[in-house]
Order: sequence, then structure tokens, then C-alpha cells
Amino acid sequence: MLELPLIHSAAAETGGGSGETINVRIKRQETAESTPYYEEYAVTYKTNMNVISVLMEIQRNPTTRQGKKVAPVAWEQACLEEVCGSCTVRINGRVRQACSALIDVVAPASGGRQLLIEPMSKFPVVRDLVVDRSKMFDNLKKIQGWIPIDGTYDLGPGPRLSAKEQELAYDFARCMSCGSCLEACPQINEHSSFIGPAAIGQVRLFNSHPTGKMNADERLEAITGPDGIASCGNAQNCVQVCPKEIPLTRAIAELHRDTTWYRIKKWLGR
Repeated sequence: MLELPLIHSAAAETGGGSGETINVRIKRQETAESTPYYEEYAVTYKTNMNVISVLMEIQRNPTTRQGKKVAPVAWEQACLEEVCGSCTVRINGRVRQACSALIDVVAPASGGRQLLIEPMSKFPVVRDLVVDRSKMFDNLKKIQGWIPIDGTYDLGPGPRLSAKEQELAYDFARCMSCGSCLEACPQINEHSSFIGPAAIGQVRLFNSHPTGKMNADERLEAITGPDGIASCGNAQNCVQVCPKEIPLTRAIAELHRDTTWYRIKKWLGR
């Protein structure tokens, strides 16, 4: 992925902009039960701004375009370098990391600097842009997204992995559980309990690990039910929005094969 500057530069702090205004519209919600609404803000554009720095400007002076003082907008952030996934939001209709979303890219001058920020729609809203991603982590528990080993004594060196296997494992290990793939997946909705591409990618990761293979059948069993891999509609939106470019469709294709063989062997009693 392209490394992008995160918070606007020192030049920007001194007003290194062009006097432009960013027209910001934010979807807000005071509590999990309250009705959502939109508020508009005008933020002065500065060189190298990203969406987080826009939110910080609003936090410094939480005043709407109409001059009304309001409570600061609530959002999540941590690493500010596209590693933790906590700042995932919808920006102008597309799910993105707010830390790496540069204003010049998502709200260019040619478009009038229009910026719409909304929380992800596939997770319950806690407040404003903060959502509850518990169901994603529950699914990681369901597929046993870990390597179960006894760490109370020295087990010695583990099995060797080829460079090719290491490289592919690293691709899947980069998942930061941001939820972007679930947000973009049309199969994740109120009518479906589809486990989602994030968990499926982790099944591929841990089932390819020499030690993780000991529990491979348990993970395959977890994704063979009605909410498992068979519910994937092959829209391939997940790979389009994944900020880490994880080969999720490859995982889905390979695990379709693996779950088929698993069901056949189970039917044969092997």
C-alpha cells in the first residue's frame, strides 16, 4: 500500500493552505438507541490534511456551519499509520481508514472539497462514528483464530516454512480486523448471519500453519454451516476495499475446495 502522510505537516500548522474551505457533513448519533442526524461544518483546508486532522479541527472548535456550538464528534483512532484499523469509517460513500484518507484524494478541489463522513453501517453504532465490532471478534473466536500451544515449557523450534509459504502467510497475517471487508460485503446484512471474509481469511492463515493444521478440521467445521463460506456471493467487494490488499478471494476459493473435501471425508466416516 502507498504510505501516506498522516497528520498535516508543520507547514500546514502555520497556515500553509490556499484559503479554501472543506464542506464537511457528518452523520451523528448521541446513543445506540437515539435517532441519527447530520451536521455540517466548514473547515479551513490546509496542505496535506487527512480526515483525522479534519475531525481534530472540528474537535478544537465544535461549531456547525450555522454557528451552533455542539458536542465534539466522537470517533476512534490509535496508530495513525493504517495498522490498527480503529479509525475505519465511510468517507464519501466508501469505507476507508480515516488516517490515510488524504483530503486532496477524497475531497479534491475540483469537486468543491465536499466531505461526507459516516460510521460503518454493518455494525451497531455506539456514538457518532464509533461502532461496536463485537460480532467480528466473536466470529474469530468461532473459527479459533489462534494457534493452540502449551507455552508453559520450551517446545523447541517449530516446523520450517518455505519462503513462499511465509510470504503468503504474511499477506493474511496483515489483517487488522478493521471491518472494511464486512462493510463492503453485500452478504453482510440484517437478513444474513454470514461469517464474513475476515474470519475466512484467518481460517486460511491458521490452517496453513504447521501447528495450526492440528485444528484444521475444527475450523472447517465452523465455516461449513449455513452462515459459513457457502453464503459468500462472490461479489469480490472485500478485496477492492481491503486496506492491506489481503487476497481474500483466494482464501475463499481455496476454502471452498477444502470444505468440500472435509464434508466428503466426514460423510465417508474418515
